[in-house]
Amino acid sequence: MDIPIYDLNDGTELPAVGFGTTGLQGADGLDAILSAVEAGYRLIDTAVNYGNEMTVGEAIRRSGVPRPEFRVTSKLPGRHHAYDDAIVSTHESLGRLGLEHIDLHLIHWPNPKRDEYSEAWRALVDLQRDGLVTTIGVSNFTAEHLDRIMDTSGVVPAVNQIEMHPYFPQEELRAVHDSLGIRTVAWSPLARTKGLFEEDVIRNAAEAHGVSEAQVVLRWHFQLGSVPIPLSTKPENQLANGDIFEFELSDDEVDAISSLGREDGRWFDGDPNEHYEM
Repeated sequence: MDIPIYDLNDGTELPAVGFGTTGLQGADGLDAILSAVEAGYRLIDTAVNYGNEMTVGEAIRRSGVPRPEFRVTSKLPGRHHAYDDAIVSTHESLGRLGLEHIDLHLIHWPNPKRDEYSEAWRALVDLQRDGLVTTIGVSNFTAEHLDRIMDTSGVVPAVNQIEMHPYFPQEELRAVHDSLGIRTVAWSPLARTKGLFEEDVIRNAAEAHGVSEAQVVLRWHFQLGSVPIPLSTKPENQLANGDIFEFELSDDEVDAISSLGREDGRWFDGDPNEHYEM
């Protein structure tokens, strides 16, 4: 599986498709991650809150793939946004991962209730300067959150990882990203409902191109310039999710899929502070 590479605004690179690891723990999680690596994934996404940094690190060591080929992403949790806490938390992530540096480190959520995300960003800037983190970015930030950390630090995040899928296409925020040179990374890229694959525009595109509905959606992400990070424990699905570069959707197909966006398309509607504070 040959995955294209994007250049980021800090001179580093990021594969156009990654592998999500939420919920992948223990022996089964290790097997799933190793299978994804064997399939060709090199962008592996984890987080403190996923509780599986040790599993991801072990998979990287067992894979036999040279460490420089990987782009390992981890994320700073909401409870560690104070500057000193962010520094300590990152060192702890490195220990659990068993790595000398984190390739891409993100603030998992701005956690506005605490209102310390600017301090967390300052810590990531310093960690990058010291070589413990190669690339820094954010996750689940709005345009206002981005403005604040850029105004206080002068540093533009390389990525913003956000919920994005055809039911929640994020046109306005993606336009902000494009204007600032920030790469959009999409979590939950296939949405959280199988109803998406039953939409006529997606079924019709899958039939027209001789691919699966999931491949159509992931190709839609690619043509919009976002980096999807799908998760699957099945080797056949892992291979298929990365095999999206041999066909191309028409502009009309992309627009039709984007038109599926709806006001209730976002899957998570609880209190994000409660979700990410722990």
